Amino acid sequence: MDLRNIAIIAHVDHGKTTLVDELLKQSGTYRDNQATTERAMDSNDLERERGITILAKATSVEWKDHRINIVDTPGHADFGGEVERILSMVDGVVLLVDAAEGPMPQTKFVTSKALALGLRPIVVLNKVDKPDAEPDRALDECFDLFASLDATEEQLDFPHLYASGRSGWCDTELDGPRENLDALFDLILSHVPAPEQVNARDEPFRMLATTLGSDPFIGRILTGRVESGTLKAGETVKALSREGDLIETFRASKILAFRGLGQQPIDLAEAGDIVTIAGMTKATVADSLVAPSVDEPLPAQPIDPPTITVTFGINDSPLAGRDGKKVQSRVIRERLMKEAESNVAIKITDTPGGDAFEVAGRGELQMGVLIENMRREGFELSVSRPQVLFQEIDGVKHEPVEEVTIDVDDEYSGAVIEKLTGARKGDLVEMKQNAGKTRIIAHVPSRGLIGYHGEFLTDTRGTGVMNRVFHEWAPHKGSIPGRRAGVLISMENGTSVAYAIWNLEDRGKFFIGAQEAVYQGMIIGEHSRENDLEVNPLKGKKLTNVRASGTDDAVRLTTPVRMSLEEAIAYIDNDELVEVTPNAIRLRKRYLDPHERKRHAKTDS
Repeated sequence: MDLRNIAIIAHVDHGKTTLVDELLKQSGTYRDNQATTERAMDSNDLERERGITILAKATSVEWKDHRINIVDTPGHADFGGEVERILSMVDGVVLLVDAAEGPMPQTKFVTSKALALGLRPIVVLNKVDKPDAEPDRALDECFDLFASLDATEEQLDFPHLYASGRSGWCDTELDGPRENLDALFDLILSHVPAPEQVNARDEPFRMLATTLGSDPFIGRILTGRVESGTLKAGETVKALSREGDLIETFRASKILAFRGLGQQPIDLAEAGDIVTIAGMTKATVADSLVAPSVDEPLPAQPIDPPTITVTFGINDSPLAGRDGKKVQSRVIRERLMKEAESNVAIKITDTPGGDAFEVAGRGELQMGVLIENMRREGFELSVSRPQVLFQEIDGVKHEPVEEVTIDVDDEYSGAVIEKLTGARKGDLVEMKQNAGKTRIIAHVPSRGLIGYHGEFLTDTRGTGVMNRVFHEWAPHKGSIPGRRAGVLISMENGTSVAYAIWNLEDRGKFFIGAQEAVYQGMIIGEHSRENDLEVNPLKGKKLTNVRASGTDDAVRLTTPVRMSLEEAIAYIDNDELVEVTPNAIRLRKRYLDPHERKRHAKTDS
């Protein structure tokens, strides 16, 4: 059976996963009476809730005596470590572009990686049935994008299709019959080359591991594309590191291949196919799995370096251990090391004290997803504010700069530009106006974007859309001011009282309501001034036997501000932490005791 290996790449929310659902249905992968879920490829709970793809996944469909292996990739640059490795497994890419939005920053990020590998894309203009769709403009923008990314003549001569993934049709003409996805299937077969490695079946077995997983029944598993040769279940395999060092020799206890949505055991893995192998104990992502006679590793894609670091520590607040079962530093370390093994974009280092760990990664979203996964698994953590990593290049301190693309209504563009180019030290690159909307493109230091998203939503009344992607390392741009407002800090341990909060409401906005557990040093609100203020949220009303008219009315509290995990991490200052438990997200000072806080403030200044 002839093989084709393709990846579907796109910006977040342009409809990749929905299109794969339709490809599975129309290729006959599902039985007619089979119960299916929407966005079948987004299997992880967090992916379903947020509507984003975090982990790359493979599936396979059969069409006209060909097997097409399809890899669904994440669109967020924070998960770019996944994308880069996945693209080395495929021979072609389907680039999905929203016909209304056109190519977006993450489209640019993923496409640049695909073009650099020499892949020839197929462009699918999706959602052409939207009222504000402009497929011709989107197509021109795709051509301009490819040209700006130094695409070859061959890559610039790309075929394109018009589609609506949700409605399940794809056509070569905009006003075609709109019946099914046959045009896309046929174009994949004619445009994407078969794996070259098929001619290399007589050579020894070689495979580059691109994703790591674990199965409750067969243990550690590695997925990748067989570059040459064949492998039978039960044969001996060597694992070589990127440098060519021997990591281990093991027996391939099971070989699984993607068939539809599931994986089935097969007896023989052949060159060109994407398979999963079990049996190893140490081999990991970017290692080469080879026949015993081979000593040279396969070339692996270099991974972009991390740009931010967050400190994960044990939860040492007075409320520690009430919600979660996994609270010891040893357990947290094991979990982080396991994460770093399967996610090559994350690096873990121990801090001198041993109670905390520096986790370096690509962005706030990637960190937020890791922390969210851990709290759902029963962990309790304290998390620091993200810090940007710097690099020394030719003796000059460099910092990461991101390309920010913002779409806002015209009336808010002034406020957004002022924020980005003022205190946040950004440079305005481009500004386009179209039908009441403004698209702003700016290059802003990563430091200036930490904590900006919440402010951005306030400035644009929740209507703005912001996307960021790593742009380059640039010389350090000087100091950037942090949060301007101070915080309200609880001076007592206990349960908050409505009357006390009501009396303090003129001091600022609160993050807690009545009848919530609080402790000394916990941040319970934002002060209306620049300094921090210690308050007592437990102070009840003094009761007397004299009743005055009008003073016994029910206390009405303003609804407290509730922050999401990412908002909380971006909000805190350097001397503050976020306490994360399975049931709560609390803000606190790093040093709970006020005397200790003052002492450290003096030594730090």
